[in-house]
Parts: sequence; structure tokens; C-alpha cells
Amino acid sequence: MKSISIFPLLLLIAGITRGQIAPPAFVRDSLESYINRALQAWELPGVSVAIVKDGQIVLSKGYGVKEVGKNDPVDENTLFMIGSNTKAMTATAIALLHVRKKLSLDDKVVKWLPDFKLRDPWVTKELQIADLLSHRIGMETFQGDFMYWTSALTSKEVLEKFGKLTPVYGFRSKWGYTNAAFLAAGEIIPRVTGKPWSLFLKDSLFIPLGMTRTLALSAELPNATNKAVPHTLDHEKKLVSIPYCRIDNLAPAGSVSSSAADMAKWVLMQLENGRMNGKEIIPASALAMTKTPYSILGNGGHPFNKSHFSLYGLGWFLEEYSGRKIVSHTGGVNGFVTSVTLIPEEKLGIIVLTNTDQNGFYEALKWEIIDAYLNLPYRNYSNFYLMNSRQQINNEKKTWKMKADTVAMKNKPALSLDSYTGRYRNEAYGNLQITTAGDALRLTFEHHPNLEGILQPLGNNRFFCTYSDPEFGKKVLSFSGDATRIKSLTVYVADFIEFTPYEFIKQ
Repeated sequence: MKSISIFPLLLLIAGITRGQIAPPAFVRDSLESYINRALQAWELPGVSVAIVKDGQIVLSKGYGVKEVGKNDPVDENTLFMIGSNTKAMTATAIALLHVRKKLSLDDKVVKWLPDFKLRDPWVTKELQIADLLSHRIGMETFQGDFMYWTSALTSKEVLEKFGKLTPVYGFRSKWGYTNAAFLAAGEIIPRVTGKPWSLFLKDSLFIPLGMTRTLALSAELPNATNKAVPHTLDHEKKLVSIPYCRIDNLAPAGSVSSSAADMAKWVLMQLENGRMNGKEIIPASALAMTKTPYSILGNGGHPFNKSHFSLYGLGWFLEEYSGRKIVSHTGGVNGFVTSVTLIPEEKLGIIVLTNTDQNGFYEALKWEIIDAYLNLPYRNYSNFYLMNSRQQINNEKKTWKMKADTVAMKNKPALSLDSYTGRYRNEAYGNLQITTAGDALRLTFEHHPNLEGILQPLGNNRFFCTYSDPEFGKKVLSFSGDATRIKSLTVYVADFIEFTPYEFIKQ
């Protein structure tokens, strides 16, 4: 794709009028070439971007293609899964019901979900709706996600298994990103309104905002028109297309698909204090609740410029950056990563949607645009993020090669392969099965019918596991036992899915 000056294009697309302040030089003159270079450097199939400023959509445009190796271009109406950017929508819906006095953020969760249980009965009794939306339950970030992610579990089963987890931290003692908590919050909506979460979002947000392309459920995306194809890196670190992620068992946490054009309307409403074209869509007081700090993440930090703290509201990250309040979130599901950013004081909003989950450009571009509007120096964040990404990939490739070299040495396991076979059980997850597969072992999971792991001996009770789904990665798994029998297996998956290990006891 040829690099061209973007200024005439901006005039055409966004309809810049006389008297409106022109975009900064980077956006006006360099954005198009910057993105096109990134498509090549990052091996990005496609990107869709929108910028909102001072009540106007300054830019809404697609770049690249929907699927690698094909020529179907991305445009401003192309659908991408937005992942956890769904959370702000769920939190806004709950805040809307609070303002309408249909519920209170201080309500105990069991008032609306009487069957909801956490491991600690006292926490179950005291847990409030606001706790669900601010990640302050005590879980480690992503804890439990391996059980749910792309599993065959229903939403009801997800919540049942969520209740069996042992939190890593004390209740309200530390922030930990918890997807199942947002599912629980979403399940409250039909108890209050009589409408499913997906329909309530459509009626309260999507239709009033004119977000005609936006879909609430992941099951709707495969049959939609003008949609981006998801991509990831396979075990050889080659870019490949993958199936659409089905995560409607966690829908309120991350199942929405949208376009840059539709997300620009969502952001415009946020920056206009709940109004669109002079009409109130969401009361300003409801939006303010979602942007009120509830959890402390840390002191913040930025590689180049000043940033003093990092907090979490209800479905939004909150931070200070160069003297401004930043309200933002990111989203990642299989094959997609996205970012949505608001700077209310500047009336500036930025949306970046990408169709590979193995890139940092969705964050790099947002910072480049922010700095341009704040008159900060050009940093080339794309190159900075890319160098770090390549280093991580190279480190992982080296680690995997070392493990493969060890496998090639044919070190014998501590016991015969048959000694490791059988059924194993984790109290929260359920069962996995281990069978022999030639000189290796095969791992299959009760609730992930399309997932298996091949375990190759590294010596003693350690095995190198390659999961059939590259999203789950490659991990060293260890059995425990004595000289005569195996007692358990500790399972890890890729950090993208979950950090926390699971111990499965041999039955």
C-alpha cells in the first residue's frame, strides 16, 4: 500500500469544517505512513483506527487486510472482537440501573444471585456489585481463566467453578483482574430488568448510539459481514489465521465485536458526558461512577514521560499522565487485541483495533497519538514496543529449543510411561486424562474437547508439553510422586490465558 498524505483524506472522511482546529502534524501528515510501516514491521494483517476530538470524529479508517494472504481491505466498518473493552459497557449498564434506582452498586451480590457462592462464606455474604466490577475480590489476575477460556462450560458452570477457587489474596486487599466477576455482574442484569445482558446492551447502548454494526455475542460474529479474521503466532512463530473465539460463557467480560466507526460513537458519548447529538443517552452521573477509583494498582509508570499513579474504576483503568487523567482499557481475545482511550480534559478519544493477538502496536499507536495532541516529543513507540516484542519472542524460541534439545537426548522418565497414565482430578476444574502416545504422553481435558497436550520426557518427572492450540503455548509440566507411583500433575498454560497453576491429583 502506498504512503500518501493523510490531510486531504481527513478533510474528506471527517468533514473538518472552517474554524475547527486542525489535527496535530503527526496525525495530519504522518499517521498513514506510520501505520503502513507498522503493518510490515509487526506483520499485522489489519488495523482500524478512530480519533475523536472536541465532539467530532476526526478520523475513522481501516488499514491493511482482513486476512493474511488475501486482498480484502479493512475499513472503518470492519468488525473486530474488542475483548475486555466490553467491560466498560457492562459496568455502564450496571451504573445506569443504579441511577434508575433499580439496584445499587453497594447491593450484596447474593441479593440478586442467591445461589452465588465463593469459597469463603463470609466473602460470599459481604461481596458487593462494585467489588465485581473493580477486580477487588482477592483473585490473582486471570485466575480461573484456564477453566473457562474457550471451554465447553456454560455461564452457570463457570460461576459454579469460580466459587471453588481459593483466592491468592485477601478480600479487597489487592487488585486482581477477574473475568468471571464481570460475568457475575452481567448475570445480575436479567434479574433486575428481565432482559438478557446482550439485549439490555443493545437496547440501552448500541441502538441509541447508532452502533448498528456492533454485536454483543461472539457466536454472532462468524455469520456477520465485513469482519476481520483473527490471527496468532503458531508454535513456529509464524503468523496464522485461527477460528473465531467462542467466549459467550464469559460474555459480559469480553464477547462484544465492533468497528472503529461504531466505537467512535461510544467514545464520543463518553467524552460528551453521556450525550449524542444533543440527546442524553446515559446520565452523566452514571458515567462518572464508572470513572471513580475503586482499586489501587500501583504508582504507574511510563518509559518516557511522567505518570504518577494507576487505579481502576468500574470497567476502566485510570491513570495520570503528563498532568492529565487517562481513562482507558485494552482487550485481548484469541486473534485480536484492541485499545480504547479517553482524555476527558482534552475531549480526546482514541480507538485502535487489530486482528492479531501478538502485537503491541495497538498500545504504541495510542501513545503516539496522545503525545501528538499533548505537544510532547515524538517517541516512535512502535519501534520501542517492537524491539521488546522481538526480544521476548527470541527468548521464548531459545527456551523452547533448549527443551526440544533435551527431549532429543531421550532422557528416561522416573517411571514407565504407563505409570503416568490415568485420570487426574482438580477440585475446581474437574478431570483430565493421560494416555500414552508413542514415546510421549497425551493430555486431554474434560471441559476443553478441542485441546490436547503432548508431553515429551525431559527426564525424571518433568515433561515438555506442547498444546494443540498455540494460544495455550508450550510449558514444562512436572509430576509428583515417589519411587513407585505418581500422585499428581501440576499444569501450567501460557500467561495469555492464566498465570496460576492447577494441581491435578491422580485418581
